[in-house]
Amino acid sequence: MADWETVRELGLAFPEVEESTSYGQPGLRVRRKLFAWMSPSEVGALCVRVDPDERELLLESNPNAYFTTPHYANYPAVLIRFQHITGEELAERIEDAWLLRAPKRVVDEFLEKVGRTERCANRLIAAPPLSLVV
Repeated sequence: MADWETVRELGLAFPEVEESTSYGQPGLRVRRKLFAWMSPSEVGALCVRVDPDERELLLESNPNAYFTTPHYANYPAVLIRFQHITGEELAERIEDAWLLRAPKRVVDEFLEKVGRTERCANRLIAAPPLSLVV
């Protein structure tokens, strides 16, 4: 089962990511923008930024893994239960969160470096998962 250390390793593989805290809990930022952090109110839950247009779809796709609370009701993020998400799906959520928060120049340089250039909205398409590239 994944945990914060797994999230940390996945997140730090991206350019310009730094470890931080949010309300006393560990978090990851890119250029000071938080994209993944442990929830200060839901013990053991990870919070990640998501595309607002994809939020409800994610919540419906795997309600055992993805959930929200009143605190995050109108915020572009979802909470994740580690015990109900695969490593591949977790890697996708971390990648998506980083893509949403990283500056365009940083994203473009990274994608060029790893040979991934096609994107559909903020999701990359027709490319292997980052965990297989890095």
